[in-house]
Amino acid sequence: ILTILGNSAVLATAVKRSSLLKSPELLTVNLAVADIGMAISMYPLAIASAWNHAWLGGDASCVYYALMGFLFGVCSMMTLCAMAVIRFLVTNSSKSNSNKITKNTVRILIAFIWLYSLLWAILPLVGWGYYGPEPFGISCTIAWSKFHNSSNGFSFILSMFLLCTILPALTIVACYLGIAWKVHKAYQEIQNIDRIPNAAKLEKKLTLMAVLISVGFLSSWTPYAAASFWSIFNSSDSLQPVVTLLPCLFAKSSTAYNPFIYYIFSKTFRREIKQLQCCCGWRVHFFSTNNSAENPVSMMWSG
Repeated sequence: ILTILGNSAVLATAVKRSSLLKSPELLTVNLAVADIGMAISMYPLAIASAWNHAWLGGDASCVYYALMGFLFGVCSMMTLCAMAVIRFLVTNSSKSNSNKITKNTVRILIAFIWLYSLLWAILPLVGWGYYGPEPFGISCTIAWSKFHNSSNGFSFILSMFLLCTILPALTIVACYLGIAWKVHKAYQEIQNIDRIPNAAKLEKKLTLMAVLISVGFLSSWTPYAAASFWSIFNSSDSLQPVVTLLPCLFAKSSTAYNPFIYYIFSKTFRREIKQLQCCCGWRVHFFSTNNSAENPVSMMWSG
């Protein structure tokens, strides 16, 4: 519910401000699309299976669930990687060079991200790698246990971890460390904090927001990655079901964090959310504030 409501608000805000969106903000929209896509396509089936205490459907629904999870997961990871690289380029370039990152460039990048994610998602369907049930039995993912059982599974999992997890994560960390060093040096050159330009303060806030989004995603998926690594080198039966279930749930919660981060750091997003509240009838302005205490209807609507 939080994922769908929060990211729907992000998309509604983006549609309303479509003509005012800057190029890097398109990546934020793409991240919201990936998050809400994961919630709609996967979570209802997983919740129903949890209530059923067993996976609903057969192999077809299992492959569908795993494919959707892999597709949207890789898309989110690569989008965060692209956000970090673009933020690094903007921070370390002059204003004239940073303007070269146009909307068309970002659109091409987003198209590449989706094609790259789709390619990796369909590879197990064409014979390289496998999809299978999770050890706790109420969701499906990549068959980590196939790592030792076949050279096919070994090569797929190794390549996937390298190209879809490790390299993007290292790129994100390297970019934000570079940005932090650049900002630190720039602030050292300015002795008086009151003389810091508003543009520099805005860049710092945008960078901090991007860092928190990346940290939230990586920290949510790290326990799941650790449990997956354990399943690669050891039998999944050696772990209790709850030990494999909790990291999976924690990883899926990553889709709900970003709208809250936007709300905290973006005045524009807060203003747009308040306007959306008015449009949706959450707050009725034609009631006067002077008589709101006497009118229970107005108190209910304003609440």
